[in-house]
Amino acid sequence: MQPARTAPLRNPCSSNRWARMARIAGLTLAVSVLGSLGGCAGVLLVDNQVESFANWTPTAAGAAPAAAVPNAPQSYRFERLPSQREGRSARAQDELEALAQAALGKAGWTVVAPDATAPWQVQVGASTQRLPRAPWEDPWMGYWGGGFWGDPWNRYGGAGFGISGGRGHYIGAGGQIFWAPMFMPMESPYYQRQLTLVIRRSDNGQVVYETRAAHDGRWNSTPALWAAMMDAALQGFPVPPSGPRQVNIEIPR
Repeated sequence: MQPARTAPLRNPCSSNRWARMARIAGLTLAVSVLGSLGGCAGVLLVDNQVESFANWTPTAAGAAPAAAVPNAPQSYRFERLPSQREGRSARAQDELEALAQAALGKAGWTVVAPDATAPWQVQVGASTQRLPRAPWEDPWMGYWGGGFWGDPWNRYGGAGFGISGGRGHYIGAGGQIFWAPMFMPMESPYYQRQLTLVIRRSDNGQVVYETRAAHDGRWNSTPALWAAMMDAALQGFPVPPSGPRQVNIEIPR
């Protein structure tokens, strides 16, 4: 009789080793994905709508003589409106002018003392409008909108339920309306910001450069946000592109 053959025994340590390697590979992949997501979450994209106007040379016959495009270095002094010279407005203007000083410094322009003379005058301003919600959001639907979560009308089959972002209710799969205060939408403020910068000749007050940047979003005001808007407003200075344009700048969150 032939001896019965037995199946070779598997080394349990070997299978455990492969399982460990698979787990390590999966963990490494997860860490790398989380790291990439963390990198994306580490910056904020400030999208600015910018429009600039340069008038360094005359644009029509008989126009007041304008200066030629100035080469760096140049010096200037800040000018303020009466409303920008007292109290909280003055402190806010100090911060705004510091941002303008940093941005103009990149182009080789330096500020002089307030009582000193300079060939140019720079005036900056900023405004913020706080809205209770984004302009496109329905006040009765809230941030999430109607039917954003789930499928309230059961269009795709299945029992399930759907949530309509209505104020204090949700709509079931069969169309029934249920009162549910827990689903009351929470409004998120929305901010519309604008920054302007104007440069004039000191000898006759003629405007030779005007630029503005606008940014909308939910982020609270920070110096980094306003600095990004200032850099966007002065992109291309002193000879900017013509027409409206979008300038995106990334800042740390």
